[in-house]
Amino acid sequence: MNIHSLVVAKSETQPRIEDKREAIMQAALELFAEQGFYGTAVPEIAERAKVAAGTIYRHFESKEALVNALYARYKAQLGACLISEFPFSLPPRQQFHHFFAKALEFARKEPLAFKFLEGHHHGAYLDDASKALEERVLQPAYAFFEQTARLKITKHAPAEALGALIWGSIVGVVRATWEKRLKLDSKVEAVVEEAIWDAVRRHD
Repeated sequence: MNIHSLVVAKSETQPRIEDKREAIMQAALELFAEQGFYGTAVPEIAERAKVAAGTIYRHFESKEALVNALYARYKAQLGACLISEFPFSLPPRQQFHHFFAKALEFARKEPLAFKFLEGHHHGAYLDDASKALEERVLQPAYAFFEQTARLKITKHAPAEALGALIWGSIVGVVRATWEKRLKLDSKVEAVVEEAIWDAVRRHD
């Protein structure tokens, strides 16, 4: 066997560095979503990722660095999903429909990421970069409510309060579907969307 054959054979039998990093991140995502940050130990992540515990520290300085890497990845993906093809030229009610539909779309396509983000967005272990990213993702929603309040379409209340009301409602609905307490078909989805919008719009 020549040198080329040895190199090829080795590359085919050993995972690439990129694959190991992704395996670690996927394992951490699953465990953090299932057990939370504090309930998950690094050896558990290593076992699920099928790597040595020391390998994790070659890719991430600490468990905190790992959770922040995951948070940055999926918070950015969520933010991109929410504003993807956003109908800026349409009336606010249609814009809200887009936001609602995109939030549910992300929850369906990335259920582990959605659960992970909801369980970790107030964690004391989040670094300044993660907190800044959270604020950037929230800014479009805040701007929406500030504008619609000026137009007397939504209630005169802090944008942060209205945003929390809407997002909390969406999270509650998603959680109910996960727990099999709610079957979210198109008709139920439309009723839920209208109910959430009704909670923030002005009625005078």
